[in-house]
Amino acid sequence: MKKQPANHLTSFADHLTAQYGEHGTPAREEFEEGFEAFKLGAMLQELRKEKGLTQAQLAEKCGTTKTYISRIENDASDIRLSTLMRIIREGLGGHLKLSVE
Repeated sequence: MKKQPANHLTSFADHLTAQYGEHGTPAREEFEEGFEAFKLGAMLQELRKEKGLTQAQLAEKCGTTKTYISRIENDASDIRLSTLMRIIREGLGGHLKLSVE
């Protein structure tokens, strides 16, 4: 870990390393995957609200249930890609773009 500055503040990156280990370790990878799922759920919720839709309205537009939309927004870890694409395309009027790092 890097030496802390005189004000004793720890960077977020250093905190993650201390808490979950270096990139590539099992604990860190599990954290990173969970964080990506959280970001996806938050993004979908924000887009839904920007469109002025309730969870029930979005579910109806894309052929799923309010419960499923809620589960995605709160824990998107097990969403199918085809379902995600349908929600974005039919429910939110958008297009999904993916990238791999």
